[in-house]
Amino acid sequence: MAIITEEAEDHHQDQEPRPKPKPEREREASPPQNPAAASQSSRTNPFVFWFYFTLGVSLVTFLFVSLSSLSPQDPKSWFLSLPASLRQHYSKGRTIKVQIYPNSGPVEVFAIEDGPSSAENVLIIHGLGASSYSFSRVVQSLGSKDIRAIAIDLPGNGFSDKSVAVEEERESGTLERFWDVYSEIREKGVFSAFDQIIETGQMPYQETQVPRVVSRMSFKALELGAEEVGKVLGQVIETMGLAPVHLVLHDSALAMSANWVLNNEGLVRSVTLIDTSAKPALPWWSFKVPVLRDAVLGVPFLHKRLIRSYCVKGISSPDANAHGILMKGRGGSRAMAEIGKRLNHSFNVAEWGSSERLISMPMQVLWSSGWSTEWREEGHRIAKALPRAKFVEHSGGRWPQMLRKNWPKSFQSMCPPCQNL
Repeated sequence: MAIITEEAEDHHQDQEPRPKPKPEREREASPPQNPAAASQSSRTNPFVFWFYFTLGVSLVTFLFVSLSSLSPQDPKSWFLSLPASLRQHYSKGRTIKVQIYPNSGPVEVFAIEDGPSSAENVLIIHGLGASSYSFSRVVQSLGSKDIRAIAIDLPGNGFSDKSVAVEEERESGTLERFWDVYSEIREKGVFSAFDQIIETGQMPYQETQVPRVVSRMSFKALELGAEEVGKVLGQVIETMGLAPVHLVLHDSALAMSANWVLNNEGLVRSVTLIDTSAKPALPWWSFKVPVLRDAVLGVPFLHKRLIRSYCVKGISSPDANAHGILMKGRGGSRAMAEIGKRLNHSFNVAEWGSSERLISMPMQVLWSSGWSTEWREEGHRIAKALPRAKFVEHSGGRWPQMLRKNWPKSFQSMCPPCQNL
């Protein structure tokens, strides 16, 4: 008799596969309950985009500026790329060779002149960042009034030399020593070393371990200070036969030429100061950092804003572009940085003007009255420091010679012969 029980059915039900629990990661990755929060998190953060965009543009600019500054610039190709105004200015000038450094070759100084050679001589010296191109209209105007006017480019500026070849002596480096060993092995052979060990009992090529002095010619930016400017002035005046000369000093040129004037008062007939200061109008800090100065001089818009903000407000775009080309070309930006380091920022005008050597020296001060209130007060301070100087105000900026309108009237007091024009 069969016995029917329900235990088998229960056992069968117990052995049915149970669903496995989900891993913790899958449970954590459950979809968010709030759809608005999900759509907001999927949006791209705009600050991240602009950060990477700015970073990319900065890297590309840095790479472009670095490559352009490292590549040498052919003088011929640079001259052919100049605008017509600069090529015309260069065609009207001449170069004068001066000796600045005793252990280097002569330096070429560019000069323009106009007017009869038998007339009064006026020599114009520009400040930091300017050049003879800045005074081209002034030279032409004075020449038309039977005054011999000369404007030069100080070394490191304009069309003058901006670098000098220097012979440097230094110890040979690791590569030179390896090259010496390799050259000796090629000449004597590899097995000559073993022969020398057997014969002398000493290691070969010991002499190559001693540092060897190597002489190399290299080009370095001109470092122009007060002493070098004095040498330039003396040799230019002697070469061109300008003595006695009416000396016109613009901007930072006074601080660089003051000592020479004191020691050569017999060569100077009068001194005219045009918006002079120990600190130049052009901000020197913008040329300290290589990448910054190359970017400012390489972008015409930035350079024009720099000139209009610190030097002259009414300068035209072609003139601003021409100045930028002269400043940057042929290593000019590096030369300007070196010149800025040598400027005497602690120059005292009152102490210089009260010297006994300058008591009988006629002086004039041309000063901007419309640039700013602070700058006008600085002009009156200079006038008090030089009580014997004639003080004349003009309506231009700190580079008034660059203005196309009303600038000739401001320069009629540049020298005693000009006052009666």
